[in-house]
Amino acid sequence: MKIHQISKVLSIVFVIVLLHSCNNEASQNSTSTTTIEESTSENKQGQAYIEDDSSTPNVLQIAMNSPDHTTLVAAVQTAGLENVLVNAGPLMVFAPTNEAFKALPEGVLEDLLKPEKKDALANILKHHVTAGNYSKDFLKKFKKLGQANDQSTTVEVSGEDVLVGGAKIIASIEAGNGIVHVVDKVILPPSNK
Repeated sequence: MKIHQISKVLSIVFVIVLLHSCNNEASQNSTSTTTIEESTSENKQGQAYIEDDSSTPNVLQIAMNSPDHTTLVAAVQTAGLENVLVNAGPLMVFAPTNEAFKALPEGVLEDLLKPEKKDALANILKHHVTAGNYSKDFLKKFKKLGQANDQSTTVEVSGEDVLVGGAKIIASIEAGNGIVHVVDKVILPPSNK
């Protein structure tokens, strides 16, 4: 019952963040009707592409500046989720490495990057995001996390290792709008396994 309530609260928070982002974008540029869903890497519009050298990097900027997360960044851009990842948060992102994506069965990643698979890709990527800013040690207190795709994933502890959805946290990086936990696997939602 509690998990269901937490999931509902996280879903509401995600919708509020999404709506707030759309409202901010519309008010900053009243001549543009581009929404988060319509934003593509070719347009490079919205909050994700504002350059700022003085602020602490947000979760998207951390991924974009990491040579180990080029596949994740390409997937985020293909799904049109850049502007969601720069919101105030706090956001907790479980960021699979390039090696984690390579470990997917042959052809799966290529298939997901096709334009007609945008919704399925977005669902998988949202399963790597939750509201909050919890350290690896604090996550040890959880059994499940409600993800931004309205599904939950498990949290397991094995010695000093923390596994989220079966993916081991191998590093953690504080961000201006949350935290990035680098993980060694792609966390597939139950409906995509």
